[in-house]
Formats: sequence, C-alpha cells, structure tokens
Amino acid sequence: MKLIFLDRDGVISIFTPDDYIKKWEEFKFIPKGIDGLKILNDAGYKVIIISNQAGVNKGLFTINDLNEITQKMLEELKKKNINNILKVYYCIHTKEENCECRKPKTGLFKKVEEDFGKIDFSKTYFIGDSDIDIIAGENIGAKTILVLTGKTKSKKEIEKWEIKPDYIFKNLKEAAEFIVKKE
Repeated sequence: MKLIFLDRDGVISIFTPDDYIKKWEEFKFIPKGIDGLKILNDAGYKVIIISNQAGVNKGLFTINDLNEITQKMLEELKKKNINNILKVYYCIHTKEENCECRKPKTGLFKKVEEDFGKIDFSKTYFIGDSDIDIIAGENIGAKTILVLTGKTKSKKEIEKWEIKPDYIFKNLKEAAEFIVKKE
C-alpha cells in the first residue's frame, strides 16, 4: 500500500493562528490542498490524516463538533472524487496533559499500525506545516515534507529549527507532484 501521512490544518484546510476550527462553517479548504489530494488519489496513494486538536480538551468545541467537521470534509472530498483518505486520527489532549498521541510524539502512528498492520515508515511521507509535524515525521522515520500554507510561511523560519524537513514546497499540490514523479 502506497501511504502518505498528512496534517490537516495548514495542509488541507486553512490554519487559524491562535484559534481552532471549531465548527464546519469555519472550515475552509486550501485550494492547492484539494489539488494535491486529487493528485495523490489518482496516483493510487492512500492518505491518513494525523492532527492535534487540543481545542476539544480545552473546552472550545466538542468531540461531536470535531467528528462533524471530519465527516463533512470527507463528504466534500468525495464529491471531487477524492476517496483515498483511509482514516483521520486526532489527538484531543492539551500539551499539558503530556499524552503519547500528541505530535511530535508517535502514539497516533502506533494506533495506525494497530488498525492497519506494520508500516515501513521509511517508505512513507509525512506532510505538515510546522516544526512539530517535521519532528513527528522524523520520530517515526518517514520522509518529511513541509508545506508553506499554514503555520510556517517562509523558508527563513526554518533556519532556527533543530530538525529540518527533507523537502519544502509551497503547497500540497507541489508536494504531491513531487511524490508522484519521484516514486
């Protein structure tokens, strides 16, 4: 199985600095995010979304709100013939709860393996928009791609990072084109 891991906010949907997407009406796709998902879909890649959503445990929105956003996101993607998202995994814990599933820790990736069997992460990519995503990808041994459509907006910001991404692209469409061509 050709597998790609993606963060949600800042990769597929807009990133809201100092806030969360709390209800479907606040969710907006990044146009090049949809294009990238379509490219991966058409090339036979399966996608798993791994996202920190601490707003739930902060009491800003409920797990039902989060599930509704996910359901509607998947329905909208299906309308565009994007059917390759295997599953969406969320960590709803706050940083202070120090759980094992909050990126950059690898608990959600272990959950993926429980659900889908052993994964050779070295043959996968993790695409995200922040240093936390890149560290998480590094921690599981995946190739890491940073897209500049979310939290991180420029290559300059990366200079201070201890762990650098393997690749940097303007958006998910460029990242997907690279992956499909490279593989």
